[in-house]
Amino acid sequence: MTDYTLTDRESALLGQEFLTWLWYASEARAGVFKLADGRAFTCFMEQRVAVQGGEGDSKETAVVTGAHARLSEARLGLRRGKKVNKALLKFDQDGEEWTVQVKSEDFALNSVKPPKVEKDGADEDPDGAFLEKMYLYERCNEFFDALYREFLTLRLSASRWEEELKAFRVWLSKEED
Repeated sequence: MTDYTLTDRESALLGQEFLTWLWYASEARAGVFKLADGRAFTCFMEQRVAVQGGEGDSKETAVVTGAHARLSEARLGLRRGKKVNKALLKFDQDGEEWTVQVKSEDFALNSVKPPKVEKDGADEDPDGAFLEKMYLYERCNEFFDALYREFLTLRLSASRWEEELKAFRVWLSKEED
């Protein structure tokens, strides 16, 4: 039996490839993605993106942050062969918004901020708000899983991945507005 466990380095590389693809895909399709059941949601990279290239002592990282950050420096890093290794993602579905920071090396979903849970009043079930919050965290995971599933489907298809790379190169060569 073959063991398909990825090394830490392989996981980080796959994660960087995924986040880099996600940046491209979110811009190329106006952020629209679909869940397995066909419901649409949007995903965009927000305010904070880190790109990294090289190895060992020659490793370089560029981080772009800010409330209205133009990601031009990070995009320039992509043109120079770097890949996204950390990103702040924003999901939206039916007017509800989540933000989550993702790291490429372990796909850790950090700083998850789900939509606000509204309280009905003093006589509300004390477990209700907690259960609602857990439901919203599950939905965030569902969005992330749908994105990763789509990426893996593309990545594991040689012909579809080649088409995606061509479109990525065109997107990368475009000047920003």
